[in-house]
Amino acid sequence: MVQTEKERSVMLGEYMLSHKATVRATAREFGISKSTVHKDLTDRLPKLSPQLYKQVKELLEVNKRERHIRGGLATKHKYEEQHKQYMSCK
Repeated sequence: MVQTEKERSVMLGEYMLSHKATVRATAREFGISKSTVHKDLTDRLPKLSPQLYKQVKELLEVNKRERHIRGGLATKHKYEEQHKQYMSCK
């Protein structure tokens, strides 16, 4: 489906809000780069839909505040799995 940058910006914003998604998850869902998602949401969306942009900006801030926690949990899970495999080999 061919779409304009304007249409895509609004679609990305609506998707992020409805799914409480991260930029990475949104990019994966739409098959585009994280840079494109970020540019659409921060540069184009404010001009097209200021109300939607305000909501998306809040979600982006929440994701930014939580990303260190997500990274820590991913690392913890990785080492727990490694420990389980090590213990099952003994």
